[in-house]
Amino acid sequence: SVLPGPTPPGLPDRFRMFRSCEWEVLERSLNILQASDFYWGPLSVGEAHAKLQREPVGTYLVRDSSQGNCLFSLSVRMPTGPVSLRISFQEGYFRLKNWFSDCVVQLLELVVAGTRNNPLHFDEMGGTPLV
Repeated sequence: SVLPGPTPPGLPDRFRMFRSCEWEVLERSLNILQASDFYWGPLSVGEAHAKLQREPVGTYLVRDSSQGNCLFSLSVRMPTGPVSLRISFQEGYFRLKNWFSDCVVQLLELVVAGTRNNPLHFDEMGGTPLV
């Protein structure tokens, strides 16, 4: 399930410098992400985990990453509690583990579909698979 987020105002100005082709990818993806009901914008990891703690296992949200080298984080309610995973942006693609896309929402769709048959394992999750 998805934890719906507030509607963020406009494009964030905190992003690093991008080549014009990267900025076009980022701007298009961010517009799609802002139209989703799971993007929370500048939410801290603590606030994200507090919101997810009260939700069923599998509930997730996307928020702006507090790490300077990542744009977004995926926070997920796992059986052991909430975890956050960084979504990187390199060479015009958003990446999470082995999946990549030029759109954050499409990346999440790929991850959701892919983990149904092949759970993800992240060190941050203490060996608990992400399905």
